[in-house]
Amino acid sequence: MTLLCHAATRAMRVGAFPTREEGLDAGGLKKAGARRLEASVWLTSPALAAQQTAEALGVSAMVDESLRDIDHGSWAGLTFEQVQAADPAGLSAWLADPARGAPGGEGLAEVRARLADWLESQAQGSSPVIAITHPMVIRAAIAEALDMPSAAALRIDIAPLSAAMMSFNLAWRLRAIGPYDQGTL
Repeated sequence: MTLLCHAATRAMRVGAFPTREEGLDAGGLKKAGARRLEASVWLTSPALAAQQTAEALGVSAMVDESLRDIDHGSWAGLTFEQVQAADPAGLSAWLADPARGAPGGEGLAEVRARLADWLESQAQGSSPVIAITHPMVIRAAIAEALDMPSAAALRIDIAPLSAAMMSFNLAWRLRAIGPYDQGTL
């Protein structure tokens, strides 16, 4: 199974909390369109950026609600500077413990719980799967699969169009993590 991060968006480039409706920026669309990947099963987050990544890759992907991004609550769509201006105490608290989530949103523990069931279902499959999703979802999946502390997962960099390749044999294993270029890591 491969967890593929969607291509770049404006929020990724300017340091903002993304919304579900945000699409790819021009650079992200161009880079995704240059890739050709193979899998029997393609899944995607319901977010526009993930679905546009699948389209740019030239694949038909089934939307899986479990792959949705962490809910950024009242901060969705805002830059860090905007949040700092509107809620400096909230931003300071979040920076001290980002696993707790933004006000009105999800915490990392909630995302991990959602992905625990999803990982269980994927462990039963035998077809190669590529799931297009979001950096925080990939971090949470790795943490859940490897039984890592959430604080450690938050230190994993997940760049646009990078991938985490995982395998299951009695337990989940992380095979590789890095740029996914022309179907190889």
